[in-house]
Amino acid sequence: MNEQRRQILEMLAEGRITAAEAERLIIALERQQPGTPPGVEPRPRPRPKYLRVLVDAPDGAGEDGGSRVNMRIPLQLLRAGVRLTSLIPPQAVTKVNAELSRSGVEFDLADLKPQHLEELIDHLDDVVIDIDDPEAKVQVFCE
Repeated sequence: MNEQRRQILEMLAEGRITAAEAERLIIALERQQPGTPPGVEPRPRPRPKYLRVLVDAPDGAGEDGGSRVNMRIPLQLLRAGVRLTSLIPPQAVTKVNAELSRSGVEFDLADLKPQHLEELIDHLDDVVIDIDDPEAKVQVFCE
């Protein structure tokens, strides 16, 4: 994600602009960006190494008057975890799925495949998180 797009999303998260204004700005940015000149191969995007989750919420819970989360999770750990799900016995998968369903999470662990994780990683640049507190700021991205 380029810096200008990130700034637009930050302004949206901070409540300085509306979602409609952010959409118009992003469309205008896309129009301004020149296409790849003919005969020039576009450079492949580097493979991300980390999933980053940042939360900054002035709720008075932290020492400085706000709570802050700054997680940097190696994507290799997530990839390994997805591969390990294939080693879980079918009886255990059934039990885990039942517990997830009982908790309100409709997800089938047997459907978790490595290619699904890669698709998710590819789409994380477009993640938008809605939160109820207009002063809180949440960012999820790969780096």
